[in-house]
Amino acid sequence: MTDHVDFVTEQWASAMPELDASSMAIFGRMLRIMKHLAKARAEALAPFHFRDGEFDVLATLRRAGAPYRLTPTQLYKSLLVTSGAMTNRLNRLADVGSIERIADPNDKRSMLVTLTEAGREKIEQALQVHTQTQNDLLATLGGEQQQQLQTLLSQLLRATEVAR
Repeated sequence: MTDHVDFVTEQWASAMPELDASSMAIFGRMLRIMKHLAKARAEALAPFHFRDGEFDVLATLRRAGAPYRLTPTQLYKSLLVTSGAMTNRLNRLADVGSIERIADPNDKRSMLVTLTEAGREKIEQALQVHTQTQNDLLATLGGEQQQQLQTLLSQLLRATEVAR
């Protein structure tokens, strides 16, 4: 059984036989899978009306555990975005009542970002939909295959993070 990536790598083999395009078979598939996953995620989360990055901010606050608070710096470092992008996300989330900014009791010069009750309820509902979507997409692989894939992707991620 072949897929689009097989077609592309075969074209490269014909067009430039001296080119070792074997990595394209892996990275091409990862990129195509990510496009399909992004589309599935967007469709699954559409009923929640998240704008760019808002789901990630709320999910990061929720997984931090009670009382669901982090500094803006912790948030933008965790999500690998700029402080400006984080500020925009936080402003939008505050405007819709999903988060609040509160004074840090340990440092009066600093602020903490905390989930509101409405924000916690929204992200918990969205997380149920999001994880079910991911589970459905992975269902084509058995449990052992999923574990192997997780192990291999973790190894590749560690290698790429060290290289950067």
